[in-house]
Amino acid sequence: MLYNTAQVFAPATVANVGPGFDIFGFAMHEPGDEVVATLSPDSGVRITSITGDGGALPLDSVKNTAAVAVTGLLARIEAKNGITLEIHKKMPLGSGLGSSAASAVAAVVAVNELLGRPLERHELLPFTMEGERIACGAAHADNVAPSLLGGFILIRSYAPLDIVKIPTPEGLTATVVHPHIEVRTEDARRILRRTIPLSSAITQCGNVAGLIAGLLTKNYGLIGRSLTDCIVEPQRTLLIPGFENVKHAALGAGALGCSISGSGPSIFALSSSLETGTAVGRAMRDAFTSVELVSDVFVSPVNKEGPKIIAMG
Repeated sequence: MLYNTAQVFAPATVANVGPGFDIFGFAMHEPGDEVVATLSPDSGVRITSITGDGGALPLDSVKNTAAVAVTGLLARIEAKNGITLEIHKKMPLGSGLGSSAASAVAAVVAVNELLGRPLERHELLPFTMEGERIACGAAHADNVAPSLLGGFILIRSYAPLDIVKIPTPEGLTATVVHPHIEVRTEDARRILRRTIPLSSAITQCGNVAGLIAGLLTKNYGLIGRSLTDCIVEPQRTLLIPGFENVKHAALGAGALGCSISGSGPSIFALSSSLETGTAVGRAMRDAFTSVELVSDVFVSPVNKEGPKIIAMG
């Protein structure tokens, strides 16, 4: 059956995941973004509307992450149709939840469905990465890959691109708390030191390996011990008021571990059950309240499916 319109939801993500700077990411069930893609007789990609962004995002197709991703897809398959996009932002900008990634992922999945699935899901990844280049200057995959493919993702290499999906325990629950402040990804990357001590690199490598081993063996204790980031987190906490108190509250409420989601300001914690994850969320929100910051709480098992097709018409 041929369709003219596709509406797709793509989930938010937690990137970096403790010690895994630029190499780890996992998908949440919510929040996320929705995109409606429609076939057009005109060539190219045009954005007709964006909601939920407060007017902050560009309608210009060469400056918008979703449009750039779709433009790459159309060029790759030599499509004769053009596309119009409606983008509905369902999560805050600059939140550390992969907002730009979710829009790009939802858009390319919708267009791929409209055109009869000429490419497999994993083949869409390079186009979404180009969208990330527009958003923050780097074509990184730790948000777009889990949003597109679902689950917990390891980016083993960028040259060549090598993506590995890591199984996660069924009970593993993520709590993400987003304080109502914004941290620009470019700013969060700019403050990072370019060199690190060998001892820190060794510790970080041990935690990366430990986190993978903990996920594979369903060893919650090892997962918790390995969520420590001794390189990036100490530098970026300066951008998040009350971070140490929030982390302390999460661990006190039973979280396995806690760190910054992406470039912040959101903070994530992992727990062994949904019940504990919910209690952790309350404790983290209370800690932000104590420094006079309003925050939103999202509690979710790791989303292993990725994007959802809402409607075809």
